[in-house]
Amino acid sequence: MHHHFLLHKPHSYLSQFVREQKRKKRLLGELYPFPEGTMAIGRLDEDSEGLLLLTTDGKISEQVRRKTVEKEYYAQVDGIITEEAVAQLENGVEIGINGTKYLTKDCSSKLIPELPDYIGAGRRIRDERHGPTSWVSITLTEGKFRQVRKMTAAVGFPTLRLIRIRIGNVTLEGLNTGEVKEVDMFDINFEK
Repeated sequence: MHHHFLLHKPHSYLSQFVREQKRKKRLLGELYPFPEGTMAIGRLDEDSEGLLLLTTDGKISEQVRRKTVEKEYYAQVDGIITEEAVAQLENGVEIGINGTKYLTKDCSSKLIPELPDYIGAGRRIRDERHGPTSWVSITLTEGKFRQVRKMTAAVGFPTLRLIRIRIGNVTLEGLNTGEVKEVDMFDINFEK
């Protein structure tokens, strides 16, 4: 029998269970007694937070990682992001991937006037003396290394805080930071 979990990954945790370096890093296994064979479906980098799906079923992992499943992120950016920058994000921007220029695929992007309560305060990024910040939602079906961060920087608004709030139909809502919830199955639309 396979196990499936939802996790609200906190900032400063690696999306892995095995230590690959000698440096002391916080790993997902420190948050919950996951059964042997549990794997993260996709990753969030150490500086990112939010929804992470975990499973002991490799087949489900492959289905969720397919390029047809939407992943939605909320990015807090440096400055007040403009409608023009949001439109650029939607139409694709050039970023670097492994030393090669890459044009991101069309995506959905919109300004977020107010964060939902379930996001949580998070760690303090900086104070008002350093200028204003704003939030933008970016929904992708691809997932290149640090893609959202590279995209917002490419349009002149570097990401300060990044939170994945949705994968398919599964949302972060109802999960506190660091909380793990076991589920029967993920509510993902695999039909696309």
